[in-house]
Amino acid sequence: MAPSSLNPPASRLHRCRYFVFAVSVFLLLLYPATTALAFGGPQDSKAILLGYGQSIPGWGQTTERVQTIDFIPRYSLMMDDNVGSGLLQGKYTTLFELPIQLVRSPVVTSMIGINFLACYTFTSNAQWRPYIFGGGGPVYSSGDIPGMGTRFNGNYQFALGLDHPITTTQSLLFEIRYHHISNAGTAEPNVPLNSIKFLIGLTF
Repeated sequence: MAPSSLNPPASRLHRCRYFVFAVSVFLLLLYPATTALAFGGPQDSKAILLGYGQSIPGWGQTTERVQTIDFIPRYSLMMDDNVGSGLLQGKYTTLFELPIQLVRSPVVTSMIGINFLACYTFTSNAQWRPYIFGGGGPVYSSGDIPGMGTRFNGNYQFALGLDHPITTTQSLLFEIRYHHISNAGTAEPNVPLNSIKFLIGLTF
């Protein structure tokens, strides 16, 4: 048997091992941090976000135009609310999300995941507070999406947002996200979805 016929399965196995190793390291690093966290603090908040996303063929290796309607419950855990000074004054939060994506095209199906996100909010302006965040987590697809070789995938994302308080306890949120989904080479085919998402939300 030619050596080339053995390379793809071996390569996939190595990528799978690297993926499992990376997830394990992430969880080990996350555990000591979460044991010190106190959920339910007075500065914690919850939010609901709704929006639209679309993958862009030709962006990286993306070939499919996948359109989604997004529903995202979020818990925001305060880490430090007194960082920096002047225009860079802000706060650190950790965001936990359970995103539900309703795929409308090219097939009708759904995806659900878990996101762990690190967020920094600039608070020097009391009425318009920009924020940035990044992170990711696992994603499960309930149906077959063209190009995705498995229903179990991972995602990472980066976002720019704007927080506009409307009451002492509620704010409007506006977000634009870069969103990537792939299976890290654990199955074939592995055509990633590189998407842009636009979301609006309300904290409470």
